[in-house]
Formats: sequence, C-alpha cells, structure tokens
Amino acid sequence: AGMAVQVTVLPSPRCLFDEPVQVRVTGLLPQQAVTLRASLVDESGELFQAHAHYRAGSSGELDLSHSPALGGSYSGVEPMGLLWSLQSKTPYKRLAKRNVLTPFCVDFEVYEGHGDMSRLLGKCTNERWFLGEGVKRISVREGRLKATLFLPPGPGPFPGLIDLYGSGGGLVEYRASLLASRGFVTLALAYMAFEDLPVMPEILELGYFEEAVNFLQKQQQVKDTGIGVLGLSKGADLALSMATFLPGIKAAVSISGSGFNSFIPLRGDGFTVPPHPYDLGRMKTSDESGLVDFTDVLDDHRDPATWDCRIPMERSLAKFLFLSGLDDTNWKSDLYCCDAVQRLQQHGREVEFFSYPGAGHLLEPPYLPLCQASIHRVLGVFVHWGGQWKEHAKAQEDAWRRIQTFFWQHL
Repeated sequence: AGMAVQVTVLPSPRCLFDEPVQVRVTGLLPQQAVTLRASLVDESGELFQAHAHYRAGSSGELDLSHSPALGGSYSGVEPMGLLWSLQSKTPYKRLAKRNVLTPFCVDFEVYEGHGDMSRLLGKCTNERWFLGEGVKRISVREGRLKATLFLPPGPGPFPGLIDLYGSGGGLVEYRASLLASRGFVTLALAYMAFEDLPVMPEILELGYFEEAVNFLQKQQQVKDTGIGVLGLSKGADLALSMATFLPGIKAAVSISGSGFNSFIPLRGDGFTVPPHPYDLGRMKTSDESGLVDFTDVLDDHRDPATWDCRIPMERSLAKFLFLSGLDDTNWKSDLYCCDAVQRLQQHGREVEFFSYPGAGHLLEPPYLPLCQASIHRVLGVFVHWGGQWKEHAKAQEDAWRRIQTFFWQHL
C-alpha cells in the first residue's frame, strides 16, 4: 500500500492569521492527481471552502509553495491560495473574526483524483490565531470610551495605535489584535452602532476621539513619541481628521478613504466639519442581484461648493499613508485618495500613496478572503465592494507590510 499520505503545515500547525504557511503532502504516488480542499467554519456556523487540483511530483510529494494548481478555486503557484480563495456556499458572506480569543481552524484535506472527492487520503488542521502569545486583551469602558486595548508582552515601550473600522459600526478587534501581536499597543475604537452608541449618529464629537488619544498616551507601555491612527472607509477620514485636529497624532493611514468628511458631521471645539453632500436617490440597485451601488451618491468632490467638507490635512504635522483599490466599487476611493494626496503635495507635505489594480474596498489583513459583496450592518442593504480574487489577495499582503513599516518608521 506504500506510505500513508500525510498533510503537514510548516513551520507549525499553529500560527497567527497573517502568517504565510507551507502546505506539504507526502506519500502520494509519482504524478498522482489529487484535489486539496480547505474548510473553515466561522463563528456563526457558516462554512467557507476552497479547493484546487494538483499533481504530485516524481517523488510523490506536493509542496504548495512550488507546485502549481491546475484549476479549481485558483490556478498557478499560490502558496496561500487555499486560504485567500475561501468562499461560503451562501452568497455575500464576509469572513470576519468576532472573538479574537479563539482561532479560526482551517482543515486541509487531500482527495484522490480531480473528480468527485469521494476518497479522502489525508488531512490536517491549521490553527490560525488573531492574538499572539502573551498579548493581553483589555476591555475599555472609561469615560465615554467603548474600546478594546491590546498590549504586546513585555515592558515596551511600544508605539501606540488607534484602529478604526467603517460605517458598519461595532467594535472590530481582529486587525488591532494582529497589530498588537506585531508589537504595537493598539486600541480598537467603536464610534457608532455599538452598545449605546447610535446606529447612525447625527453628529460625531472630536472630543470622543481625543479621549481615546489621551487614554492611549497614559498607558505605561506606550512610547511618548506620538500616536498612530489607521482607519478603513469612514474610519479613514476620521483618522485624517484626528491627525489634523489633535496634536498627539504623528502618523495616519487611510485605507479606502477620502480627504473630506463623509456622511456624518464632525464637531470640534468651536467648529463643525459638515458631511460631504450626498443624495441617496442616486443609489442604484441591481434587479438581478439586489446589490446596491453607491458610487454616484456623493456630489462631485471637485465642485468648490463641497470644499467646506474637506479635512484641512495640510495644517497637520503628521505623516500620511494612503492605500486604495482601483476596483473599489463601493465608492471612488482612488479618485478621492488622489485628490487628498495632491492637496498635501501642493502644500509641500510628505505623503505616501499606493493604489492596487484589481483590489476592492475592503482591504483587510492578509489571507482573509475577498468579500465582493455583503450586507452593510447599518444600512441593512447588500453592498458591492469590488475586487478580483488574486489581485486583492496580493494587495492585502503588500498593504499589511506597508502599514507596519510606515508606523515603525514614524513612531
């Protein structure tokens, strides 16, 4: 019967979610045709799967970092393809981690042939964690704050970050917990649609975000060289506003954001930045899919009538990094980023900017699969986010590296 077929995940079956692994299969017949399948069940019980066809080498071995997939969910040499191409049977599901204290477990299975997957040859499980060894998770309800603090192990001092998600609201922790696992004290901050924070606030108070900065600066393990902030979508323009109006912020990252205040007025001390004008009547709903297209709801950002909504970033002494996907179908983030970058450059400000062909709106930590469309938790409609599978996966890997490098450099 020959050797038993063995599937191994190297360097270890336990790792952080953002770490690449090497999937190897041994004990196959020379040139044997097999199908590899990855399965992951999320916290709501939704099954995500991906599969790819492979052929073993002359020694009966397969190594996904060298062997090309011959079809299935992806093709070619894609060491992490089985992860980034995971998809649910139910359409429009987004894979996101709610509880960062438990891992996602990914089962890797090898089946005979390129057909019906009736004969299982071997399997193993990869535990993918969002919280590194020794990282502390602390729930924060101090003053008005609704947040979670993540502390890397050891006395530090570490650079401090505030992490903001978009208008879907809630308290999103998985990006913050991964950043803490990489050596940043990170505060995941909720600002809408969470506990008693309104689902759609009439106004956001700059003072709330200032409280978060003050709280973070008080932590013993945080370096006193200034705080970083990163945000996605609505969170991105909030990050830019914080870098502009709050002196403690030294570096800001905008992911799929804009250089103007979007959707909700922002009230500071003696001033209010109004929201960029929009008209939900310009929303388009597809008859076929029921997906909503928001790309035209905002007034033209080049129209001077909208300029009082701009965030005056050029006044800020912070460093900026803008990241956007060229296939963002939620809104024109690349256009808005170019506009913001141009304004900063005109004022002689240092700014970094990367746009990714084929990437969508939801640029997430690496190996989280592309979500092309999902329900918007606040608006209650299905929204098209955009992105092409392989390109989006590459963009997430690159963006994640750039974000960390940027913060290490400036904090």
